[in-house]
Amino acid sequence: MVDATMLPEVTAAGVIIKAILILAVIAGLAGFGTYIERKILAFMQRRLGPMHVGPHGVLQLAADGIKLFTKEDIIPQHANKIIFAIAPIITAATAFIALAAVPVFPDFTIPFIDVYVPSIASDINVGILFVLGMMAAGLYGPLLAGMAQSNKWGIIGSARTAIQFLSYEVVTGLSILAPIMMVGSLSFVDFNNYQADGALWLVVYQPVAFVLFLIAGFAETNRTPFDLLEHEAEIISGYVTEYSGMRWGLFFIGEYANMITIGIIASVVFLGGYNDFWFIPGWIMIIGKIAFSFFFMLWVRASWPHVRPDQLMWLCWKVLMPLAVINILITGLVMMIV
Repeated sequence: MVDATMLPEVTAAGVIIKAILILAVIAGLAGFGTYIERKILAFMQRRLGPMHVGPHGVLQLAADGIKLFTKEDIIPQHANKIIFAIAPIITAATAFIALAAVPVFPDFTIPFIDVYVPSIASDINVGILFVLGMMAAGLYGPLLAGMAQSNKWGIIGSARTAIQFLSYEVVTGLSILAPIMMVGSLSFVDFNNYQADGALWLVVYQPVAFVLFLIAGFAETNRTPFDLLEHEAEIISGYVTEYSGMRWGLFFIGEYANMITIGIIASVVFLGGYNDFWFIPGWIMIIGKIAFSFFFMLWVRASWPHVRPDQLMWLCWKVLMPLAVINILITGLVMMIV
């Protein structure tokens, strides 16, 4: 990722190819992520995980996919059928739309047909704002799902969704505001270039913002210890209580896609982006950073217990929010002095 004026012209064909790659690769990674998660958690807990379907259980992913596509699709009798059907689509769609404005993989040119495929499908100058906005819009999927199914447990799950997503969206925005002040832009390209040519990564200047962003990322992706939207330790399953088959699967495709999005944002904004590191090429660096962020989320799930809803709100409004505001004030003062 460099100055856009130095790159070949982006054509409609390049953007279409990029969109198809995002859908295919991220959807595949989201599905494969379930296998990776089960194997990593099994390793950390001294278990085997999937072992009997293919070598080391690698075909378990295909078996789960066949099960999801062939499982009976049940719609509750008194549910609002239209909203019940649309809610999972909203969750998956907003997750993939958010990926349109982030640099998913490095730019490249397809030989023979000479088509330039950009690193970002839609390079807009307010990319960070767009991505955060689309991830916030993903709130409507679980919210409508719980309200449409005519189930009191689903409604409780929707209430948890509203308080958790809305609260931690504020923390996410405030945590990333301090780096935005330093770079002076909302473009991912500008963040990447700011850390180029041997410059220090932004995490060195903004460690508090980085930690706050990671914590808020766990809440926004419904990951342990903040998985209160569908609490797996309970008998019921929150907003997905009445869902089955591929409708159920769409919620979790959206969740894993959002995990990848959080990893990309953290990598580009705080961890040097696509820039080379010593002798390591930038494209290897970005893959490693995203892979580690994904692994870190699984590591936390294996290590930390769930929190109660009141603890979740206490942490957000009485700890993270004041820290984010103080960090912004300190950043502003330092910028004024320096």
